[in-house]
Amino acid sequence: MISELLIVEHPVSVCVPPQYTTTLSVRAVGPGTLQYQWFQSNQSEVPGATSADFVVQARGSQQYACRVNNQQKCVFSRWVKVKVMESGTLSLPGGWSGEPHITENPNPQRLSVGGTARLCCRAFGIPAPCYQWYRNGNVLQGKTRGILKIEDVNRGSEGSYLCAVSNALGEQWTEPVDVCIALPGKPTAKTLSATDKVALLIGNLNYSHVSPLLAPMLDVYELYSLLQQLGFRVVSLLDLSKAEMLAAIGRFLQLLSRGAYALFYYAGHGYECSGRNYLVPTDAPRPYRPEDCVSVQRVMHGMQERHTALNVVLLDTCRKWYNLHCVASLIRSLAPLGNTVYGYATCEDAEAFEVQDGERSSSIFTKYLNRHILRAEKVTRVLELVSEDLGRDPLVAGKQVMEIRHTLKDPRALTDPIRTSGHTQELQIRDLCWILANELPRCQLLTFACGVTVQLSFSALFSNVVVVFAKVKAVGPGIVDCTIRLKTSPVMGDIFPSRHGSDSLDRMGSLWFGSNDRPACSLRFCGLQKLQEPLVITVDLHYTDSQQRLRLSESLKLDVGLPLVALWGQGHLKKKAEGTSRRQDTPRHHVDHDAPPRQPSNPPAVHCDHPSTQVSLKTCKGVARHHPGHLMDKHNEPEEVDENDFLEHFGKKCAS
Repeated sequence: MISELLIVEHPVSVCVPPQYTTTLSVRAVGPGTLQYQWFQSNQSEVPGATSADFVVQARGSQQYACRVNNQQKCVFSRWVKVKVMESGTLSLPGGWSGEPHITENPNPQRLSVGGTARLCCRAFGIPAPCYQWYRNGNVLQGKTRGILKIEDVNRGSEGSYLCAVSNALGEQWTEPVDVCIALPGKPTAKTLSATDKVALLIGNLNYSHVSPLLAPMLDVYELYSLLQQLGFRVVSLLDLSKAEMLAAIGRFLQLLSRGAYALFYYAGHGYECSGRNYLVPTDAPRPYRPEDCVSVQRVMHGMQERHTALNVVLLDTCRKWYNLHCVASLIRSLAPLGNTVYGYATCEDAEAFEVQDGERSSSIFTKYLNRHILRAEKVTRVLELVSEDLGRDPLVAGKQVMEIRHTLKDPRALTDPIRTSGHTQELQIRDLCWILANELPRCQLLTFACGVTVQLSFSALFSNVVVVFAKVKAVGPGIVDCTIRLKTSPVMGDIFPSRHGSDSLDRMGSLWFGSNDRPACSLRFCGLQKLQEPLVITVDLHYTDSQQRLRLSESLKLDVGLPLVALWGQGHLKKKAEGTSRRQDTPRHHVDHDAPPRQPSNPPAVHCDHPSTQVSLKTCKGVARHHPGHLMDKHNEPEEVDENDFLEHFGKKCAS
């Protein structure tokens, strides 16, 4: 007869992906009726968990223990951990029963003497797997964690490393990787290069249902200029809805092909749910739901499907946990490619901050990213330097810490050269798409009946924001006091709120015009991705006829077609390709070849006597402020609508 209450089988720790359902079990013997109650790590009871078997749906890492009592005595099981870990590009095999399943293999390391090597192995398992590292086939005593850190690397550290992962159900081994010393001046085994470099930058600042942001505008603009210096084809877009974000991402994927370097940057509102990161479009309603937002992991999946050599995702957004009870997005996994890099402005369940300094507003993360991005170093090292600078910034000390994740197996850098040998046909297809979708209207000379000639020139601040400049070039006899007004049809709204101030945007290329060459008027039209019909500019000229002593006006209209990303609409690229040569042979107006270039490295200033075109960015100096409207509400949300069909539709060759 059993006279004492004893636990004969304790629960075991497990390591599983998000939303995986697992069971924790305890077995006990003793006199009387046994009762069970499970507890969480904060020592609070788990409601309804009153049996020997406790079913857990893993939403976040958590510790549990079970109390067993028979109304005379109680005993506690050992604390165990349900560790939730992202699977990366590897998913669990069908019929998985808990044996170790490796999700991240270590990468080769090539370091200088005195450097630090970091080998990482991660695996799922029920029970949670144990790790043991080996060097040249020999056990490394005490090296039993998933991450092996080798400090002060020297010749004795060189060798072949691998990790054994095991639990009660089996054992798996990683592939061996080499750690070696790079001698000064010693050539590398291979020269790394890209077949092309393509970047998509999205900044959302004006939201329909949440507070606006200040920083994305200048952050996107400055990063655009730096990436161009690195040889990237850059698409920079502001204020996109959900449909517009998906369309832009689809066209971005269309420009990628085997061997290219791809970079995706987003600045705006965002959140994290069940290990997935979501980007908030400008039209997303509150409370946020995955089906109204864009999954970052789905964007990376699309990039990987294009067989690129390097995929970099940079997220300047909050990662507050939000709606943890919703179902995570389902994304098909690909084979491990060893080419992905994530740079998060902040860590999990934390906010990302803007800094306001006088008339300038920018994010802390992008401020330091722009400082280091031109360095000719491995992209992960560049991000480490960004993280170190951000960590030393007193404005966000203890509030914001950058996070870096990667599977990079080669020391690729954003400064690597572009070599197109063997990829000529693919490059020609991409070039055609790129040229047509980045074409600005030509500089034009319009002659009015009164003899006044007005020059219209164009510049792109962003890929969906164009400024038109009007200047009087010649006047007829007796014509004085000329003024110009511009308007468009359809009417294009201005996405820059008046509080952004003209000074900041005037600095965006204010040197393009000399003091004696300023335009008489300018007009900024935004949201070009919304255009469904050609854009028509109306030029209203007001002047005084000194001979008749009358104030008169005339108007001319100019059809500028579908500029820049407006051509990305369904069918527009094909129509543009068919008519390109005809339009080039028969321009409607004389082209002034002495006009400023259409696409200067520094776009022109936004200057006008129209109040509607003035922009202001006046803020409080030295005040750190997180992106407003961060996610605090807890709501249940339905499963995300699958975007694969939409993205695949836009992922076809441009030629179609």
